[in-house]
Amino acid sequence: MAQLAGRTLLISGGSRGIGEAIAVRAARDGANVALIAKTAEPHPVLPGTIYTAAEAIEAAGGTALPIVGDIRDDATVAAAVEQTAKRFGGIDIVVNNASAIDLTPTESVSMKKYDLMQDINARGSFLLTKQAIPYLKESSHGRVLTLSPPIRLEPEWFAEGHLAYTIAKYSMSLTTVGLAVELKPYGVGVNSLWPRTMIATAAVRNVVGAELVERSRKPEIMADAAYAVLTKPADVTGNFFVDQDVLAAEGVTDFSKYRISGAENELEADLWMDPMK
Repeated sequence: MAQLAGRTLLISGGSRGIGEAIAVRAARDGANVALIAKTAEPHPVLPGTIYTAAEAIEAAGGTALPIVGDIRDDATVAAAVEQTAKRFGGIDIVVNNASAIDLTPTESVSMKKYDLMQDINARGSFLLTKQAIPYLKESSHGRVLTLSPPIRLEPEWFAEGHLAYTIAKYSMSLTTVGLAVELKPYGVGVNSLWPRTMIATAAVRNVVGAELVERSRKPEIMADAAYAVLTKPADVTGNFFVDQDVLAAEGVTDFSKYRISGAENELEADLWMDPMK
């Protein structure tokens, strides 16, 4: 059953990786997908642009609207929301995928990097959702999905030396907590989703550590989990879902298709996740 057929998604940072995978999965149902991202020209290192992602959406059976813009800019985001609503007659789903990462310890991290992560991760998620709220309230399937981790306050989760990044990602998670309460009376479901393991994205290759790619899963596991969350009833709200747990609850028992390499390699747990057993 194509549960997202005719639905309109607005996804931030969907030019590659997890964001693109979520867009393509929705497109297989015949969804409309608007992408707002900065990558209009090919990057020397990173694969894909907003236009190649749009092509993938169309090829999968959806209708794409690529919008080149910076999630940090108020006017750009407001215009993107209005453009999406005008093109497709409304907005049903917002996916806050855009994120900046820097794992530098506090003593060495630049405030420029700190501000970048706050502006994209925390402020960007807040801003995009805020601007879309009037349309989400009008939708019969209003949903918000933010790619952020469960908020864990045990000291060990702050001992890895990436406090600046943790603050930015936890700020994204706080938007889920607050918006779930604010929007529940309007039938809008608001949740977060995070990977159990590292996902083979450009961030893992270029920031976290290229050696971890072989111990990661493909972005498609997040796409399938996101689809499962986005098609749940509206009263499923305020949750911090983990991709593997979501799919297991859907009856998935074999996760081998999501692996980058063979079973002989031990999977690496993602940040804020307990070590793999």
